[in-house]
Amino acid sequence: MFRTALIAAVGLFIAGSALAEPKPTGDRVEVNGMQMYYEVSGDGDPLIVLHGAYMNIPSMGAIIPKLAETHKVYALEFQGHGRTTDIDRPITYQNLADDVAAFMDAVRLKKADVFGYSMGAAAALQVAVRHPEKVNKLAAASVAYDAEGWQPAFRAFIPQMTVEMFVGMPFADDYRKLAANPDGFPALVKKLIALEHEPMAWEKDVKSLKIPVLLISGDADVATLEHSVAMFRLLGGGVMGDMGKPLPASRLAVMPATSHTAVINQSDLLHAFIEPFLKGETPRGMFE
Repeated sequence: MFRTALIAAVGLFIAGSALAEPKPTGDRVEVNGMQMYYEVSGDGDPLIVLHGAYMNIPSMGAIIPKLAETHKVYALEFQGHGRTTDIDRPITYQNLADDVAAFMDAVRLKKADVFGYSMGAAAALQVAVRHPEKVNKLAAASVAYDAEGWQPAFRAFIPQMTVEMFVGMPFADDYRKLAANPDGFPALVKKLIALEHEPMAWEKDVKSLKIPVLLISGDADVATLEHSVAMFRLLGGGVMGDMGKPLPASRLAVMPATSHTAVINQSDLLHAFIEPFLKGETPRGMFE
């Protein structure tokens, strides 16, 4: 009986050890005059994860640990976000992209896949445009390539944005819990409002991309569905399969009953889209 109990205890210990996930390793590195915070988790091919505006690594939720099951994930916190310091510089998608490239140089990461959400997706798109040699595949959730692609309601809302409007929102408290400068939130909001006014007209850049891109959109996202489809077509998508030719390298996924802020909360569905894309897996058709 003692032996049976011992075997059972050992079995439970081994099972528990196998299920236990190693904690991410956090660190800081100097990038373009700021101290950028990042976390590394998992093993496998490198994957950079980029969060949205007003967010940080924890607010990306369960998608990071899910991706870390099969990838070595480098999760970054952008300028003025989370534990990364702010600097005297506007926040633009191009600046954020150059920060990602500089981060990769600083940690000696030559090339990686990239997954970005919202602001992080637009920054990821610019990484692929400005530093194509650093990106293998790109997964972009809730992104646009032109300001005309935003929903009319959002475009009408942009001129009404004020710092005071955002200071009382829940993520203002989240900011203070992690920020290098707990009083820096109003300055960050000012920069992010300015970002919304930045012109976006990247059609030529998107069309010139040579890497596979996965576009993920909610069916009630901040970008219109028509814009997401137009972007997919710029990337070579939207053709008919089953005609004896390989499917396009890029993909489009639409999440049902999903608003912009609900996209990142559906980690199982996101993972089901992202993982096969990164592995290059496609569903088998009848004629294959």
